[in-house]
Amino acid sequence: MNDLSALSALVQADLAKTAHPSMPWLMPVVGPDGQPALDVLVVGGGQSGLAIAFALGRSLVKNVLVVDKAEEGREGPWLTYARMPTLRSPKDYTGPDLDIPSLTYQSWHEAKFGTESWRDLNLISRENWAEYLLWYRRVLDLPVRNSCEVTDIAPADHGLLAVTMRTSRGEERIYTRKLVLATGQEGMGDWSIPEPLRHLSAERCVHSAAPIDFASLRGRRVAVIGAGASAFDNAATALEHGAAAVHLLCRRAAIQLVQPYRWLTFRGFLRHFSDLDDAWRWRFMRAILEMREAFPQPTYDRCARHAAFDLQEGVQIESARETADGVVLQTSRGAVVADLVICGTGIEMDFTKRSELMRCADNIARWVDRYRPPANEQSERLAQFPYLADDYALCERVEGHTPWIGNIHLFAIASTMSFGPSGSSINAMTTAVPKLVSGLTRGLFRADIDKYWASFSAYDVPQAVVWHAEETAESST
Repeated sequence: MNDLSALSALVQADLAKTAHPSMPWLMPVVGPDGQPALDVLVVGGGQSGLAIAFALGRSLVKNVLVVDKAEEGREGPWLTYARMPTLRSPKDYTGPDLDIPSLTYQSWHEAKFGTESWRDLNLISRENWAEYLLWYRRVLDLPVRNSCEVTDIAPADHGLLAVTMRTSRGEERIYTRKLVLATGQEGMGDWSIPEPLRHLSAERCVHSAAPIDFASLRGRRVAVIGAGASAFDNAATALEHGAAAVHLLCRRAAIQLVQPYRWLTFRGFLRHFSDLDDAWRWRFMRAILEMREAFPQPTYDRCARHAAFDLQEGVQIESARETADGVVLQTSRGAVVADLVICGTGIEMDFTKRSELMRCADNIARWVDRYRPPANEQSERLAQFPYLADDYALCERVEGHTPWIGNIHLFAIASTMSFGPSGSSINAMTTAVPKLVSGLTRGLFRADIDKYWASFSAYDVPQAVVWHAEETAESST
């Protein structure tokens, strides 16, 4: 038996030893199609979706399905638009394992490559992380269906949600009691293109998450808008493929060097940030998100080692036009000409751009609907984030118009304003996933409380048989 087989056996043994309580508890619900409805549908089969499915199973919520629009093994960003060689998190951060030692990345790495390899490892490669997640999915036998894209969520009878999916077999509809959007960066909007660039053709201007043929950029000019980690990753990849010039344009006076996510990685913040009042949550997350995510030294070095790299700080994009010679960007510091513009400018919160949310997009509460910050803490961008309930559920902007959205729970980048970096980072998983699952199981339990009362009232299984010593003596004579 090889080391990975031995590790898989250890995982099963650990789970068996920590399975209490083990009594099934959920009440079956039949959907309008006459088939059993799911208890939870998880949309997104990346690291968060897998961890949620695992945690639900540990809570004896077994009637669960995870769907992902990608093919197996290509969920999440790791083998698509993530363009850094390694994860940025320190190697000892735990996450999807949810505090089961045999499920940690370290255990998988040591089983596959040896303890010395782990000891000498600096940062985890993104390819190895993707392989680990695939092993995690398989060793836990998680119920995942690939090539399934959710296109519509609607209310149905008996408090259920009707979910329409585009699959390889055509359009399908399933029913579920709860739904979790574990959709990572995309969550509640679309990739952002700065307004002065939105009229440019897709051949000349793309977002950093788009498929990009970097080999075709050899000898070409590239402009990267933004100065966060993903912007530097794309600039570095273009340089490594032989781009003649890469201009990285940063609107800030100086690039961000402090990484706020390193400060907040402690149990108190990760576990209890969402317990704070709105004023404190707004204050912290406004400061953190407006700093943006900094990049580590190796990310900068990937770019700076190339003579073709041009970093420009304090640059505002004023206008852009396409010419026969490429795109001319007019900036506050003069013109920049490029054959391709890559926008590393994050996500725009716009619920109406999510087809699955079209039935309720206008009634999803945002922070602007629930909280008015002081004048010196205003942020129009952050005010558009969804305002979530304490179980990660969507809230209504106008109560009573779409009450069914209380069964849609958001565990993605867009949950950041309400819960901190819970749905978009490895370091928060060990506290955030249990909190989400506790909210899901609380809702499922409360919805059926009358059934549980009836079950309890009918419970009549005796624990013991009462007998008397004299009866034993008589029976023995």
